[in-house]
Amino acid sequence: MKILHTADWHLGKRLDAFSRFDEQVEVMAELCDLAEREAVDAVIVAGDLYDSFNPPNNAAELLYKTLRRLSDGGRRAVVAIAGNHDQPERIEAPDPLARACGIVFAGFPHTKIECCRVSEGVEVLRSDAGFVELKLPGRAVPLRLLLTPYANELRLKTFLGTDDPEASLRDVLRAHWQRLADAYCDDRGVNLLAAHLYLMREGDDTPPEEPDDEKPILHVGGAQVVFTSAIPPQIQYAALGHLHRYQVVDTQPCPVVYSSSPLAYSFSEANQTKYAVIVEAEPGQPVKFRNVELTKGKRLVRNRFEVMDEALDWLGHHADCYVQVTMVTPTYLEAADKKRLLDAHPALMPIVPEIRPAEETPEDAAPNGVDLTKGMEALFADYFRQHRTVNKTGQEAPESLLSLFREVLALDDEE
Repeated sequence: MKILHTADWHLGKRLDAFSRFDEQVEVMAELCDLAEREAVDAVIVAGDLYDSFNPPNNAAELLYKTLRRLSDGGRRAVVAIAGNHDQPERIEAPDPLARACGIVFAGFPHTKIECCRVSEGVEVLRSDAGFVELKLPGRAVPLRLLLTPYANELRLKTFLGTDDPEASLRDVLRAHWQRLADAYCDDRGVNLLAAHLYLMREGDDTPPEEPDDEKPILHVGGAQVVFTSAIPPQIQYAALGHLHRYQVVDTQPCPVVYSSSPLAYSFSEANQTKYAVIVEAEPGQPVKFRNVELTKGKRLVRNRFEVMDEALDWLGHHADCYVQVTMVTPTYLEAADKKRLLDAHPALMPIVPEIRPAEETPEDAAPNGVDLTKGMEALFADYFRQHRTVNKTGQEAPESLLSLFREVLALDDEE
């Protein structure tokens, strides 16, 4: 059988002030086209379907339309689990209707799917807490899935029947997965794991990096890192979500793969190529898998400049991207220069200033070149003059504002 592995759709997510909805519509259509072109038997969405617990209505509509198309009227299985950005109850809410289309939702690690059958389509043969076995149209062997949606460490251990605060999450998950694998996974079916967790190979010095604006899993109240050695030997492929860069974390006891997000969602993902993964599996044999590049959506690019004209030229060559510019200046970025940059590109993120240390700094000057020998009122006037775009009537601070500033200084002196 052939399975499509994708994750981290983050429907509803914005980039600063810019909506990504149109791009998400395009890349969801690209995933559907890929499923049809490859004639896959099943689709796994490994968490973070939405970007927030309360997604906008258009994001919810896009999710349901995409999953319905992927399911092909129940002739293709679609299994979607909750990630750390998803509200588990919201993910599971449409489950009765979804199962009629061959779509399975799992919001919690102990979710048990009701057995059902879609007419001439997908059938749920068996289920347990965190496990489902599916009969796929045209396939003689079943697909077994160990399902572990995201939950923080305390809730995850509670869901899995452990209330011992000293118990290691790694040990709890290892025992849970092994119990399910021993009970349901043999070489007469295809056995996969779908999880939204932070996994790494035991002994690696540097864990995989999380995106800058991702809600980190590794924090107080989150979930500790889980080692790939906890995956049962019966499992043939681990379909993971959470990290936005495509990566094969381990190949033992099976390929452990983060498929990547379909779009770049933060500038820590700048210039990354995005993928979905096609997995070809048969019982008792190592799987074959390959990443397929996704091409829809704008690229995120960033660069660092010391010369304004070079920055403006570079912006002109990246008009179809979201861009982030770091400008290196001896003091601070003047309002006129900032305006030139903003006017040069329609999708420029907030400019990152970087102060270049002066070769010789006066003893009483601040590192950014400001003359601290001046009084507070003079410094305020200088600041206002350099950021004069806030003053529509001229370059100098109006007397009314200076008077108000003097009152603040006087109050401060009295205190």
